[in-house]
Amino acid sequence: MRILVIGAGATGGFYGGRLAHAGRDVTFLVRERRAAQLRATGLRVRTPTEEFTVTPKLISAEELKITEPFDLILLSVKAYAFDSAVEDFAVAVGPQTMILPLLNGMRHLDALDATFGAEHVLGGFCRIIGDMDDQGRVLQMTPMSDIFYGERDKTVTARIQAVDAQMQGAGFSAKLAPDILEGMWGKWMMMAAINTINPLGRGSVGEIEAVREMDGVGARFLNRVADESFVVAAACGYAPSAATEAMIRGRLTEPGSGFESSLYRDLTRGLPVEADQIVGDMILRGRRLGVETPLLEAAYVQLKVYEEKLARKA
Repeated sequence: MRILVIGAGATGGFYGGRLAHAGRDVTFLVRERRAAQLRATGLRVRTPTEEFTVTPKLISAEELKITEPFDLILLSVKAYAFDSAVEDFAVAVGPQTMILPLLNGMRHLDALDATFGAEHVLGGFCRIIGDMDDQGRVLQMTPMSDIFYGERDKTVTARIQAVDAQMQGAGFSAKLAPDILEGMWGKWMMMAAINTINPLGRGSVGEIEAVREMDGVGARFLNRVADESFVVAAACGYAPSAATEAMIRGRLTEPGSGFESSLYRDLTRGLPVEADQIVGDMILRGRRLGVETPLLEAAYVQLKVYEEKLARKA
């Protein structure tokens, strides 16, 4: 199976690097600056237990125009780079090509369906805490490295089994999900909540929970943000199971937790953020169904003001 990985940052670099290291046929579509860095140093991946380097196969958007379509496209760019990435890899989509997006939220599915047709688009998400350092190394910051994928209609097809075969034994936890949309909503509830909690609270989960005045105002805030995500998901037909709700609430209220989102880390570094994809779209889906989300809206306003200031500096 010929696999095209879009980008070689924290997520694409990790999963693509792992797949290449395991001997899969992986090509990376990257911009020239990143391509020059990878040609000079290789794709370096550091995990909590090891560090390895692969010599990646690289391709440019121009070179894609004269190649055969790929079997699988692994799409893991940030939401603000989504449109340009789709434009770049569109020529690599043939009649049998599968696109496996790993973006947060759901809005990208609508866009991919409209561009390529729903038959080309799988469901997928990952659970990994990663980053990229100033040397261009991909960093896996905790042992967690789960990736989930599946047909959105819950069928187990020959093609998704072929994807599963490629993912197994590649150095991360790979799971063919029986209901991938349910899993994607589960992650989105968590992401919408944490990307409201960190910017509004200006700290990690543990720092906010530690505000114990007024009979635990910090914990109440954390739980109320979680409640807003749960109510929107339920209105959209994806109410969390008791186990999922307990897991999310536990992570979002854990005393002493250093849990911070990558969006919040980007915000503190003065980098672009995914306000519309993660928080804004959750608000919009709730509004269409009459669900009020005042805390999500407060975070969204803050993120959009930040984006506007960032744009003025550019």
